[in-house]
Amino acid sequence: MKPWKAELLLLFVTLIWGATFTFTKIGIDDCSPFLFIFFRFSIALTVSLLIWGKHLLSIERTTLIHGLILGLFFAGGFILQTLGLNYTTVTKSAFITGMTVVFTPFVFKLVIKKKIIIYQIIGVIVASIGLWIFTNPTIDNINIGDVLTFFSAFFWAFYITYVDVFTKSINTFTQTIQIVMMQFVVALPLGLIGYFIFEAGKVAFVFSDNLLIALLFNGVIASIILTLIHTGVQKYSNPVKAALIFTLEPVFASIIAYYALNEGFSILELIGALVLFAGIIFAETGEHIFGAKKIMK
Repeated sequence: MKPWKAELLLLFVTLIWGATFTFTKIGIDDCSPFLFIFFRFSIALTVSLLIWGKHLLSIERTTLIHGLILGLFFAGGFILQTLGLNYTTVTKSAFITGMTVVFTPFVFKLVIKKKIIIYQIIGVIVASIGLWIFTNPTIDNINIGDVLTFFSAFFWAFYITYVDVFTKSINTFTQTIQIVMMQFVVALPLGLIGYFIFEAGKVAFVFSDNLLIALLFNGVIASIILTLIHTGVQKYSNPVKAALIFTLEPVFASIIAYYALNEGFSILELIGALVLFAGIIFAETGEHIFGAKKIMK
């Protein structure tokens, strides 16, 4: 697959991921965060097993281990992000999650030990400035939800990097679906364990149409379909460029939240979003305009 085609698919993934913030926010109005995670991945795993369960019978040891490792980063990112959404807004959560773009180049360098193109680094810096302007972080403006979401970005940075590492040698749909299902296998019990430790004894959920829609969207579309696409195509790009594309997630999330939850934009937030866009565009086009150069060895 051509890199630009893979990156268009990653952009589609990013758009739908942006919608999950609103659906999650709606869902946890009627369901505690850990139980929401448990229900979400119960749906994802059950549907996956019903459709592709036979593929797990032939899973190899390497694929099993890779799936479990990805599952830990995958679950950690979702758990912290979902908990954070219980205390902060969709817009702030999405843009703080965008800090993944700051961490990914350094995780990429740490894990893969490859040189990073200078234009990607400059793009990361510019995008980070835009993110900073958008979120307007001050001490009195930060809450526990923001902090939890910030730490989730570390998990996503490692997840994006290891998706690249583990999928380079994957050439079949069977291997792809195996590694995806193993991520759900890890996430599901972690959600249940978190519920019993932190939420047991509480009225955990109230069944509603909103909760059902949120769970189906996040469990089937966001978890199964998007994870399959992401796992299958990111290897044709690279982790830094993928992370830069994913920085559009908060922009999409904010637009959707504006219409669905009436969360508006300020002038400062619009400026921050434009600066963030500029960073992404520079990182994507700088190499072609000015030629490839290396900065991190």
